[in-house]
Amino acid sequence: MHWLWVIVVGLVLGLIAKAIIPGKQRIPLWLTVVFGILGSILGNAAAGWLGVADTRGVDWTRHALQLAGAVLIVFVGDMLWASVRGRRRERV
Repeated sequence: MHWLWVIVVGLVLGLIAKAIIPGKQRIPLWLTVVFGILGSILGNAAAGWLGVADTRGVDWTRHALQLAGAVLIVFVGDMLWASVRGRRRERV
């Protein structure tokens, strides 16, 4: 059941990140989920490094760091995806 929650959180974070980043991202939905999961992991790690991973109540700082991680990874991942897809089209 934990993996299902990870996928749902990855989807939500990935979609929010795509909405925050200006312009159109051309990554497929499955890659959005993967990037959202990676952003969540990055945000959790950053929260641990900053010492705000476990707080009483809702962990707003951790959630903000997860979203920031997702935005960063979706932004970089979209550029990488576009460059890889562009190279493949040139060869064909």
